[in-house]
Amino acid sequence: MKKLNIFLLLLGLFGSCKMELDQQPISEATSETFFQTPNDFIQGVNALYNGIQKYPDRLMNLSETRSDNLYAVSDGGVRDWEGINSFHKTIASNPYVQEAWYTNYNAIFRVNNFLEQLQSRGTTVITDEDLRNRMEGEAKFLRAFLYFDLLRYFGKVPLIDHVVSAQEAKTIPRSNVEDIYALIVSDLNRAVAILPTPGGYAEADQGHANKYAAKMLLGLVYMTKSGPTLGVVGAGLNSNEWGKALEQFNAVIASNEFSLLDRYTDIFDYNNEHNKEVIFNIEFSSGANPIVGSTFPWVLVPDNWFNSLGLGTQGGLTIRPVSSDFMNTYVANDVRRSFCVQEGFVYNKVAENRPFVKKFVDVTKVPASRTDWPINYIVFRYTDLLLLKAECVLNGASGNHQTDVDAVVNQIRKRAGLTTELTNVTKSQLMDERRREFIGEGTRWFDLIRAGTVESVMNAWIAKEDTGKQMSAFQVNYVLYPVPQSEIDNSPGLYTQNPGY
Repeated sequence: MKKLNIFLLLLGLFGSCKMELDQQPISEATSETFFQTPNDFIQGVNALYNGIQKYPDRLMNLSETRSDNLYAVSDGGVRDWEGINSFHKTIASNPYVQEAWYTNYNAIFRVNNFLEQLQSRGTTVITDEDLRNRMEGEAKFLRAFLYFDLLRYFGKVPLIDHVVSAQEAKTIPRSNVEDIYALIVSDLNRAVAILPTPGGYAEADQGHANKYAAKMLLGLVYMTKSGPTLGVVGAGLNSNEWGKALEQFNAVIASNEFSLLDRYTDIFDYNNEHNKEVIFNIEFSSGANPIVGSTFPWVLVPDNWFNSLGLGTQGGLTIRPVSSDFMNTYVANDVRRSFCVQEGFVYNKVAENRPFVKKFVDVTKVPASRTDWPINYIVFRYTDLLLLKAECVLNGASGNHQTDVDAVVNQIRKRAGLTTELTNVTKSQLMDERRREFIGEGTRWFDLIRAGTVESVMNAWIAKEDTGKQMSAFQVNYVLYPVPQSEIDNSPGLYTQNPGY
């Protein structure tokens, strides 16, 4: 069992609530009643992490499934992921799209409430300034994390940085992307200044946001801003802040807190969760009551594979196959292929030959409940940081050279069992290496958008992969998801739907 205390229900204060933007906010009276002692604030900040528990599943459903890594068209019946994979225009009511919007905003409301209570009561209740700063840093890191997630999926979204009433929420329009970035950067700069390093936490608090997690997120924010606009009002602003991103990544490297593991498989070992690759985890606790284990390991895995092993139904339903295009990128001896992808099985004498992602499944650790897997989700890992740094260099950030890019890429390839070294690594080669390294981790879709190649890559991929002609033609508007239809209907005239839907 993990040691991060996640309180799902705190006297009703941070419990689940109806997933609507115009929800009644947490009342001041309830907050005043709850936040009486330092331990109340500690429980309160711990509870904020519940707001990112669905993030791993969301990456599987909205990023991985959207990309050219999976050819996840339906093989019988209509699945919620089919419209995501196939670029349907009618997904404004899709449950995965709605979840991304509502869950993030519910979490933002709780963060805003916590920050207001910390500001108004924290100085009186908490005499330890370091503890007060740490909690503020954690809350602001999480708010930046949540808004960055919203921005990448939806572009313009309502910017709410304080507790609002139900009626007030109905009047808040979508803000400019630049304004959302301004809050994200401000929150992260503050978090960097006041959060402790990983060693600054007690063992029981492993998994809390740390200074270097904030720096890595800030670096990724600068990179995303630096991406092309693509003609849509999305996350790319062509801001040319690659150097700012590189500065953040170099600071993390210089800390000597993190390092590459010798073996790729060890990164995801259930018995090695807080390893030196991990910069920031989303923590899950198996065996707790109420259940706060993870569900992401089975999201991309068909139930029949579990059944073929005698492990019972997990909830993955039918197969979301890895695309042939992706499988063809592997070369001989790449250990990532066999570890990340299951290539066939037999169940009830019926062979399934299509591959699927099983990267996060340890068949010796299958829980009694399919919603209680005992594995954390690695949000930021050191390999990702090194390859993002290489990307910054290739985009003109000064201070490093091509030889540094080549060295990092070859080091990661060597760990994967590849002996052929590359020289003068290009952006395209770097993205190909990222694709193989992070299969199943939800990075590919955002990589294509940031690189400005999403339209050309996806059009070529659909023409080659979609032999059954089940997918819609790709449009550049599809780099964003639609605003949930329920939000548009709830406040008529307040929002304009994203183009293409």
